[in-house]
Amino acid sequence: MATHRFSPTRYYNAIGTAEPCFRLADGDTLVTDTIDASGLDAREMAVAPRPNPMTGPFFIEGAEPGDTLAVRIDRLTPSRATGWTYSPLAVTVLDPAAIIERPAVERAVWAIDQSAGTVRLQNPPAGLEGFAPEIAPMIGCFGVAPAGGQAFSTATSAQNGGNMDYRLFAPGTVAWFPVSVPGALFYLGDGHACQGDGEIVGTGIETSFEMQVTFQVLKRRITWPRGETAEDIFTIGNARPLDQALQHATTEMMRWLGEDYGLDQRAASHLMGQVVRYDVGNVFNPAFTVACRIAKRWLKRA
Repeated sequence: MATHRFSPTRYYNAIGTAEPCFRLADGDTLVTDTIDASGLDAREMAVAPRPNPMTGPFFIEGAEPGDTLAVRIDRLTPSRATGWTYSPLAVTVLDPAAIIERPAVERAVWAIDQSAGTVRLQNPPAGLEGFAPEIAPMIGCFGVAPAGGQAFSTATSAQNGGNMDYRLFAPGTVAWFPVSVPGALFYLGDGHACQGDGEIVGTGIETSFEMQVTFQVLKRRITWPRGETAEDIFTIGNARPLDQALQHATTEMMRWLGEDYGLDQRAASHLMGQVVRYDVGNVFNPAFTVACRIAKRWLKRA
C-alpha cells in the first residue's frame, strides 16, 4: 500500500474507457487535484470545458469485470478561496406556473473561509447579510467506466456512478462502484464546498479541490453504487423519473440486506418498511438520484 501524488494535465467530460492517466495497486491511496464544474483550476484559470471536467481515469490493478471498487473518501480540501453558484431555483423543482415568474439566471461568487469553516456570498441580497453556512465538502461527480464500451456525459449518472450530487459522498464515506472493465477506470471531480439536497439551483458551491481517496478491490458483484458511513449504509439509484431511481436504490438495498445481513425478502421488508430513509441527490440533471439509507444500529452481520 502506497500513497501517490498525481497532477493532472488533461480532463474529461465523459466517463468511459479513455487511456488511463495513472495506475495504482489495490489498497493504494491517491492524492490529486480536481477543477470546478466550469473548468476553473486553483488559480481560477480556465483549463477545460464544462460540464464537470473529470480527473482520471485511474487504473486499479486487480479490478476485473464483476468486481466492486470501494473508494474511501479520505480528504476533500478546497484549493482556492472562492466558489460559485447559480440562482434562481431550477425549473425541475418548481410548479409549472411558477416558472413564468422565475428571474433570469445569475452567477454568484462565494468566499470560502477555511479558517472560519464557513462560506459566504460576496454580494449577499437583502436578508442574507449574515448567512454563513459551514463548509461541507462533497464530491458531485465520480465513478467508473460503464459496461459495453460506453461513455456517459459527466452531466448525468447511471449504474457506474457519475453526476449524483449526493451530500453523503463526503470525507469518511466509502463509495462502492460496480466494475465493468479491467482496471475499473475511475474518474473524479466536480467538488462542492457546500450544497443542499438535490442540487436544486443546478450547482453546489463549485470550486477546485485537492482530493485524497483510497482504493480497495472487492471480489463481489453489485448492480448500483453503494456507500457506507460510520452511521449508515446506503444504495444509489440514478434514473428519470424520480420513482425509477427510487426503485433501483430500494432493490439494491434489499439485495445488500440479503447478501451481508442474512435477511430474506420478507425480513428485509419488515426492516426497511419501518427504518429506511430516502435522500434526494441530483434532481437537476438528465438522470435524478435517490439514496436508500439505513442506520447501522438496526443491522447485524450474517
